[in-house]
Amino acid sequence: MIQSMTGYGKCVLQLPTKKISIEIKSLNSKSLDLNVRMPSIYREKELSIRKNIASALNRGKIDFSLYMEITGEETTTSVNEPVVKKYMSQLKNVVDGDATELLKMAVRMPDALSTDRDEIDKEEWKAIENEIASALQKINTYRSEEGLALETDFKKRIANIDALLNDVIKMDPERVEGVRERLRKGIADIKEKVDENRFEQELVYYIEKFDITEEKVRLHNHLEYFIKTLDSNESNGKKLGFIGQEMGREINTIGSKSNYAPMQKLVVQMKDELEKIKEQLLNVL
Repeated sequence: MIQSMTGYGKCVLQLPTKKISIEIKSLNSKSLDLNVRMPSIYREKELSIRKNIASALNRGKIDFSLYMEITGEETTTSVNEPVVKKYMSQLKNVVDGDATELLKMAVRMPDALSTDRDEIDKEEWKAIENEIASALQKINTYRSEEGLALETDFKKRIANIDALLNDVIKMDPERVEGVRERLRKGIADIKEKVDENRFEQELVYYIEKFDITEEKVRLHNHLEYFIKTLDSNESNGKKLGFIGQEMGREINTIGSKSNYAPMQKLVVQMKDELEKIKEQLLNVL
């Protein structure tokens, strides 16, 4: 079964003094394009997070975000009092203002606030890792559901192309007869006597030149192979894209050889269906 590259997964973890929110979003991309946003306290774990995401999602433009909200009294940031007082003293010599205004300016200065870097608690990180795994599972479920919708659409459009191909097959004898009649009419219009045997030989050559039997057979085989690949465990967007390219070649050749307006209309409809398939294939994993 195919998967879409579009997906979304979110998990929220409530710890004793903080709330951790994890979001993973993905869109289509030719390769893995991973963007990670997380608090600096967890930055040392970024490489392992990237490995887990790459292994679980494989491909796509992926945004991973880990947000931390302090909900308890615990904080790692404190006011650097000596530095702030020194700034306030210096500012008094530069500007007039009361203590409150000077304090507002001082706390914006470098080193006015100090942050203590704590070691990551192992149990806390284990809980966060479990939530990341859960978010990855949710986004994969989302991708599978989107993939099911794409699969349904592909099968409908392949069936449409197959029906149009059957119309082409039914129309082919009429097309050949039309070619024959146009040649006879052309000869009649120039009022020249022709050798019937030579005329038949030239006619056979002309009709063989525009014969589309091989293209019809190959296109039918490609349609069957597309569905077979779609239903297989090895199905992927790139492989289906290659099959789509082969289908396009056969449809284009039928159009160029047909030399018959009603058949060319059917070819245009087949091209339209195939183009819609190709657009959707860009989003298949």
